[in-house]
Amino acid sequence: MSDLIEYEAACDEVRVVYDDIRATRQTEYINNFWKAIANHPPTLRRTWNTVKEVMTGPGQLDPFVRELIYIAVSVTNGCEYCIASHIAAARTKGMDDELLGELLAIVATANATNRLANGYQIPIDAQFKPEAAKQ
Repeated sequence: MSDLIEYEAACDEVRVVYDDIRATRQTEYINNFWKAIANHPPTLRRTWNTVKEVMTGPGQLDPFVRELIYIAVSVTNGCEYCIASHIAAARTKGMDDELLGELLAIVATANATNRLANGYQIPIDAQFKPEAAKQ
């Protein structure tokens, strides 16, 4: 397990990122994910910039939907930390137990059908291919 780098012990490069996380999220809290990857400041900076752009930048998906997608991918990848942190974030945006149950049912169904499609090596229907959408 990596050391968790607290703000007080962080180098200037890490403090800049921590300050941006705090400002962007409007909180004083820096979670353990960021504290752990702060052991390699270039990875911290790069990862934060990507997460910030994707999760808070402009786009057609609202922040709540972005959190739901993040939960779905985290469940599929089996990332316990990400599941917990993004469920907590989604709850602050209005997710309740019923919606979480519905989301997890979709994730489970998609994973099962994906594996069946891959296992059977099912050819893609012509009307599902990108060139068919152009017609």
